[in-house]
Amino acid sequence: MSTPKPHSKRANTIMPNKLARNSEKDLSGKRVAFLGAGKMGGIILQALLKTGLLSAKSTCATVAHPERARALSAKLKVKVGTDNVEAVQGADIIVIAVKPQVVEEVVREISSHLTPKQMIVSVAASVPTAMIERDLSENVPVIRAMPNTPCLLGSGMTAICKGKYASAKDVALTCHMFDVVGRTVVVDEKHMDAVTALSASGPAYIYIILESLAEAGVKVGLPRDIATLLAAQTTLGAARVVLETGDHPALLKDAVTTPAGCTIDGIMELEEGKLRVTLIKAVVKAAQRAKELAYS
Repeated sequence: MSTPKPHSKRANTIMPNKLARNSEKDLSGKRVAFLGAGKMGGIILQALLKTGLLSAKSTCATVAHPERARALSAKLKVKVGTDNVEAVQGADIIVIAVKPQVVEEVVREISSHLTPKQMIVSVAASVPTAMIERDLSENVPVIRAMPNTPCLLGSGMTAICKGKYASAKDVALTCHMFDVVGRTVVVDEKHMDAVTALSASGPAYIYIILESLAEAGVKVGLPRDIATLLAAQTTLGAARVVLETGDHPALLKDAVTTPAGCTIDGIMELEEGKLRVTLIKAVVKAAQRAKELAYS
């Protein structure tokens, strides 16, 4: 079976490309404040500093505890404190990366110190833009982004949607921020819970699959390190083929599955074990939970 020519990375990234390219110079002069530099906030902050998109001199962050602030400042060479109000003053972009249950408290704390010339980018899972806008005293642009942990290595996936007062330029600027740590897609906000369940939670599902494949390799006699390498690189390669060819996974699966060969026997076991249905149910369940968290 012939394989179509691979598409470029940009062809598979749904975003306003022209605006994103034009906004690159604009971002270089922006001051960015990260409110929360824990798991996800820390990953994004480190990745953006590493790529050079943000400079240490124009970037600051906040955390809850002074000890953590000192340690993180020494590690990243940026100003890290515990005062959110101080951090947002003079910042062009405010990234809210605190836990979802404290977003409302943080927004109320900084609200009177913001102007419409600033922009909020929230990476807090399940927090709608309307909830943030409700607690702001002015019409500050709000962008909601849902990245995932592979952003740390530049292989992330981030979905982005705009709030009531955000412009196309704001969306493009946010896309550019996250484009340097992976791929971006712009969606309607109604899809963000599904995004959370699929791509944000998705790495955990893939790790379970990888672990299982590696265990299977050990079962059939492979050393554990080799089995893990084979499973991980095979997963990476298969994902790249989907992204770069644009072919449907079912078509690619059929290309691997030769008549009366080994693969079809393995697929029959997967179908009998209901792997396909189980994965679908996992995403549906996670999406339901994301929706519940938004209104809890």
